[in-house]
Amino acid sequence: MQQISDITPLRELRRTWQIEGKTIAFVPTMGNLHEGHLHLVKQAKQHADVVVVSIFVNPLQFGPDEDLDEYPRTLENDKSSLASLGVDLLFTPKAEDIYSRGLEQQTFVEVPGLSYMICGASRPGHFRGVATIVCKLFNMVQPNMAFFGEKDFQQLQVIKAMVTDLSMNLQIHGVPTVRDPDGFALSSRNQYLTKENRVIAPTLYQCLQDMVENIQLGRRDFSVLVSQAKERLVNSGFKMDYIEIRSVDTLLSPGHEDSELVILAAAFLGKTRLIDNIQVNLKS
Repeated sequence: MQQISDITPLRELRRTWQIEGKTIAFVPTMGNLHEGHLHLVKQAKQHADVVVVSIFVNPLQFGPDEDLDEYPRTLENDKSSLASLGVDLLFTPKAEDIYSRGLEQQTFVEVPGLSYMICGASRPGHFRGVATIVCKLFNMVQPNMAFFGEKDFQQLQVIKAMVTDLSMNLQIHGVPTVRDPDGFALSSRNQYLTKENRVIAPTLYQCLQDMVENIQLGRRDFSVLVSQAKERLVNSGFKMDYIEIRSVDTLLSPGHEDSELVILAAAFLGKTRLIDNIQVNLKS
């Protein structure tokens, strides 16, 4: 596995692959890799000749009270994990190259609508930071396809919209969430949980599953289902951010014609913010 930090040799290598007719899959990450990230890499390897993974902790998507400085950097362990999977290239750009004029002067990319709701309402500017860095990385790597986890469902929809709106020539693949045996979604931030909180944490996904079961049994009183789930989670020790039932395609409140729904939730356990989602097909 090669490791490159500068854009010029990355582009030279990209041209070589292009001349050789190789397809390129890209998995952008912020490092501190877990099995969820590695599953994305495995999926990428099944679809392309070459797999590129990036590790860059993006300051533009962290709010002023969020954990940028505390975010774990585990580069050596990450390199070992990626090499064992046969990744072709690890791209580790430096912040001064990514944002050469500084964050205050950075040109940014923003997807209207999708970026302002749900998580975007709780974390203003977050999805602008995500869209900007992903757009920049796509321009640098120029992949044929890119892979993202469905755990960050709203992020995935923002990126799909950006790719469509900016006429980018690549495919976006969403990969189902990887979970522990108790259903808890894997995340880099899970390591912040105390042992006591880790025992409680699977209740979040259990609530979403129960909501799906009720919807599939015919309940359409979505506001009541949401209120009941919030009450259960608060009683279990969570501090709620939101639970929302939305249309998969638009992330707007579902209308009568919408059959593909997604339930999205965010809540705090201690200082750790957890997110999760589950999709439900009303026709199934």
